[in-house]
Amino acid sequence: MSQIRQEKMARVIKEAISDIINNHLGDPRIEGFISVTEVKIEPDLKNANVFLSIMGKTPEKQKLAFTAIQHASGRIGALLGDYVKSRFCPHLSFHIDDRLKKTAETLRLIDEISKEFPEKEEK
Repeated sequence: MSQIRQEKMARVIKEAISDIINNHLGDPRIEGFISVTEVKIEPDLKNANVFLSIMGKTPEKQKLAFTAIQHASGRIGALLGDYVKSRFCPHLSFHIDDRLKKTAETLRLIDEISKEFPEKEEK
């Protein structure tokens, strides 16, 4: 398969799964801000790794939301068929992406440290 087709399919899957999770799943365990950060699809387009960033109130609620999404993977795949114009729909594997959380924590620490140093007045 061509690299361009693979990238297009990954983009469509990313947007579709984001819409499906946020608008079409009625599971009460899925709460907080859930973002599809990346989709890596194999060259044969049969398998896709979906990376999710879940911002919830507590780590337990984040894990619960991720578990609910994993349990709904069959439903997500079925709904994905409406978005993907292809002979088959790829098998989805969900993974947690902690990059956004780590970035936010790093920025918070930088901000905290910068408050400890007084700003120098310009002359």
